Amino acid sequence: MRRSLSNILQLGIKELFSLRFDPVMLFLIVYMFTFAVFEEAQNATTGVVNAAVGIVDEDRSQLSRRIGDALLQPHFQAPVVLQIDEIDAAMEAARYAFVIDIPPGFQADLLAGRPTVIQLNVDATAMGLAGTGAGYIQRIFAQELSAFLPSRLPAPAVNIVTRARFNPNMEATWFQGAMALTNNITLMAMLLTGAALIREREHGTIEHLLVMPLRPLEIMLAKVWANGLVVVIAASLSLFIVVQGALAVPISGSILLYLGGTVIYLFSVTSLGIYLATLARSMPQFGLLTMIVYVVMLLLSGGNTPLESMPVELQTIMQLVPSTHFVSLAQAILFRDAGLGVVWPQFAAIAAIGGLFFLAALLRFRKTVTLIQG
Repeated sequence: MRRSLSNILQLGIKELFSLRFDPVMLFLIVYMFTFAVFEEAQNATTGVVNAAVGIVDEDRSQLSRRIGDALLQPHFQAPVVLQIDEIDAAMEAARYAFVIDIPPGFQADLLAGRPTVIQLNVDATAMGLAGTGAGYIQRIFAQELSAFLPSRLPAPAVNIVTRARFNPNMEATWFQGAMALTNNITLMAMLLTGAALIREREHGTIEHLLVMPLRPLEIMLAKVWANGLVVVIAASLSLFIVVQGALAVPISGSILLYLGGTVIYLFSVTSLGIYLATLARSMPQFGLLTMIVYVVMLLLSGGNTPLESMPVELQTIMQLVPSTHFVSLAQAILFRDAGLGVVWPQFAAIAAIGGLFFLAALLRFRKTVTLIQG
């Protein structure tokens, strides 16, 4: 037992030294946990920011001017005045996300109690911007009408008061920063462990290991702990320096609990990386295979889109993917200050799936070793 543990330790140290002399991989680690996290959080927003608006004011009344003046930055650019016959060309050229057409006699009809309609044209090719921005503009219309005609509009039967929890100002940066870090942990864990195995095969050093008194289990465990350690250290520094420091994201929960979940998650994802490396015959094949798996995990794990909005069958399938539980765990701890009593089911699910992944990777690795020895 002591000899086996010593072998695993020494092989892991060898992995760390091999990584030390790989400048491309070192650059990738630094980039993914610094610049990539910062840029995605700062610039990849799903909210309404600086949306282009055109307005056709056929009424030219005080109320129509108030509506145009109410479209303010940073949500909207200053509205551009258009003519009625310019709407189709402007929308087809994608110059504006929204075009508002205020009909003639709009204010007079409202004052006289006659029904009237404002046309809002939306470029729905940008789906997130279209849906959210249309809602913003409708609220602006309602506010301006209520301020202009307070005595003529019926009082609402119910007054809805909205309170935003965990992110009161709805800052997209808070969410994007933590989720970018979580997603990069997944990608780098798979790349580091899989690339380490492919590198051994391409350089011929895997044959050197096989002539030593080493078992495939020891080789695998060494790659898992060494590369997992690198990712944990990089993720910890990124959380403190980039997320909390540069992005000023307040972390509500226990960072130690989050890192504990990260360690368990890395056991799953590094095993998956080794499994993918045994399927690929070269580094380019491994890179392509990893990206295919990563994109599916990124899009369907609940980090970018709510899991509840997906088909029930897909939700069930994604429960077998460790990233689904890790995203849920990360959001609960970092944003909602959840403790172990709340997130222990995610811990257990990640550990169970990790055990299955490790077993599958070990069986596949043993088969690969047998082929190399033969």
